[in-house]
Amino acid sequence: MQLTPEVTTALTRITKMRDQAFYWYDSNLITKQCRQFTAIPYENKSVHFATMANASPDFLRLTRNAGIKVFVNSLGHLQIAQYVGYSGRDIVFTSSGMSDSLLSSVRNSGAVLNLDSTSQLRRFWKLYPDAPVGLRCNIGDRVTPRKTRSGYFLGKDSRLGLDLSELEALAGNPFIEGLHLYLGTDIMELDYFRECYEVMTDLATLFPKLVYLDFGGGFGVEDSGGEHFPMEEYGRLVTEQMNALNARMGRTIQLLLEPGRIIGAEAGFLAVRVTDVKHRNGRQLIGVNASSAQFTRPLLYPDDAYHPVFRLNGQDGPLMDTSVYGCSTYSRDFLAHDIKLPEVEEEEWLVFSLAGSYCASSYTRFLGFEQIEEIFS
Repeated sequence: MQLTPEVTTALTRITKMRDQAFYWYDSNLITKQCRQFTAIPYENKSVHFATMANASPDFLRLTRNAGIKVFVNSLGHLQIAQYVGYSGRDIVFTSSGMSDSLLSSVRNSGAVLNLDSTSQLRRFWKLYPDAPVGLRCNIGDRVTPRKTRSGYFLGKDSRLGLDLSELEALAGNPFIEGLHLYLGTDIMELDYFRECYEVMTDLATLFPKLVYLDFGGGFGVEDSGGEHFPMEEYGRLVTEQMNALNARMGRTIQLLLEPGRIIGAEAGFLAVRVTDVKHRNGRQLIGVNASSAQFTRPLLYPDDAYHPVFRLNGQDGPLMDTSVYGCSTYSRDFLAHDIKLPEVEEEEWLVFSLAGSYCASSYTRFLGFEQIEEIFS
């Protein structure tokens, strides 16, 4: 992976006008990623961007203009979605441990609601008798769950969803309008999607008034091997499975998808200015004007976070073992470990790529830093 001339030009122009670190997004690439999902051949579909990846109003305006709706899991993100113009069933809300007040807020918003437990279902129907609602499914008894970047989302090691026995006990209920699934994060293997979707289409036949199947997200983003998610093959796969389900049901079921990180990851870059350089035992230690509290994926996923780092002025010179650290005294404040860069000087700019999702959005006040500005162009 390399910075394109267009990205280099855009970032260089901004660095000439500011000293502070910033996130920059290629708006055209975000739109292009949205359209990969709207181009899936299955017609009766609704694509919802998972706002946990990036809930910036400017980001959500781009997804909305590209014909993508939203998936949220908190009242805060629901309110941001409404602020930028989403409403009613444009919004899918799925969470866990929901209070009665939150159930009421979501119900009153008109959003599609998926519940996570039989307790939530019981309380929801006490508040709103016989109101249509969806259920989050834990199908781990029918597939071999795979551990993904954030752990297990299916099976006995997952806290989420109704298990098969709980779902089967509700068979025939005319007020179950949808079934929701989430496989995990950064999955590239289509066989896992296929296997899990087959179980979901089987479950769909238990509910006579089912309106939608929500297959969630989990779509992989480029890794260190340069692998990209096989979008066209996926589109054919999910279309075939939904068409087969429609034939079994004798009617058309709506498909919901919830792409998250894949929509913005490749479109986002973090630019930081070098403020210090140390050399220790043949190793280059680069201090920058940002912190892992502002760029959290290397902190949250120290073994897995993949964000190639570039010098904005090029890559000339012998490569050195390098780590990039943040501007605090926190011992784990590193933005990159064990990378290769040429010798760097103070006042240079470094660029972290694949930074458009779960980076700015996961900012924490832990170390007292302000959020880094996000720039879209």
